[in-house]
Amino acid sequence: MSLARTPALVSYRLRRAFAGLWLGLLPLGAPAQVPSRPAFDVVPLGVRGGLDESNLSAYLVAPAGSTAYVCLDAGSLRTGLDKAVADKVFAVDAGVVLKTYIKAYLISHAHLDHVAGLLLNAPDDNAKTIYGLPSCLATLQNDYFNWRAWPNFGNAGAPPALGKYRLQPLTPGPEVALLETTLRVRTFPLSHARPYESAAFLLRSQNSYLLYVGDTGADELEQSHQLQALWQAVGPLVRAGQLKALFIETSYANEQPEKLLFGHLTPARLMQELAALGQAAGPGALRAVPIVITHRKPPASNEATIAQQLAVANALGMRMLYPVQGQRLQF
Repeated sequence: MSLARTPALVSYRLRRAFAGLWLGLLPLGAPAQVPSRPAFDVVPLGVRGGLDESNLSAYLVAPAGSTAYVCLDAGSLRTGLDKAVADKVFAVDAGVVLKTYIKAYLISHAHLDHVAGLLLNAPDDNAKTIYGLPSCLATLQNDYFNWRAWPNFGNAGAPPALGKYRLQPLTPGPEVALLETTLRVRTFPLSHARPYESAAFLLRSQNSYLLYVGDTGADELEQSHQLQALWQAVGPLVRAGQLKALFIETSYANEQPEKLLFGHLTPARLMQELAALGQAAGPGALRAVPIVITHRKPPASNEATIAQQLAVANALGMRMLYPVQGQRLQF
């Protein structure tokens, strides 16, 4: 044996010895720690809540490894798709994703910062279903798809109805299969500047769940129990480890007067609501659920202040995520 090879051989034997010692410290029959596989792929196409018309609420969601996406809200589409393609999230161009990968839209409410991308891209889109609460779909059909604001790409209303989009109302409560995907959804009504209605969507892929909460005010300010009902429904999923992510808005910093929130959350109000969810889920359960903060309104100083205030107030030790347009997330 040459002297030049001796140190390498000694190093190898030491590594083997330490490995054997470590294995000997494990309980007999202890399972290997294998990282859990992601359940969902999410591609944010727009993450902000107003002013920046190129980056408004829109999130593609599919079962991990699938290209059969649903789009949760559609404030911005093309800009987000172009960024995702540039970041190599997709190996095809933006038009292919728009026409063939996006199988359906789930619209929480019909404010322009949640539907502008859908409207503007409709001429180049393929036929698909738009899901939403009846009040949301009525606004889309009557106020946008009416040949005055925009051509009627819907399947009813002002003639001629072009029928590119099938508007499918969702009833709160029962779980519904989403066409052309393996996803299922439960819908929950929310109060967004009472009496205006928004929605939360609880998506299921096999035994895993993802919760997307549309624009909402805190129950106390909205004088409602909509969020409390939602927390009671999803609390058992958090406790069981089945809720893989929670997307929820925080539009303004705490300094915003509450009379000027217009059905939105601040860091203080978000923490109040997450505490209610934590009570429904059980002690410490929320620490396992990524909380994805959506709909922060520009300017950048407001977005930074929101993040700082959430960090200071995070007594529950939750993992806060701030999505970036065009960059894939996995849960």
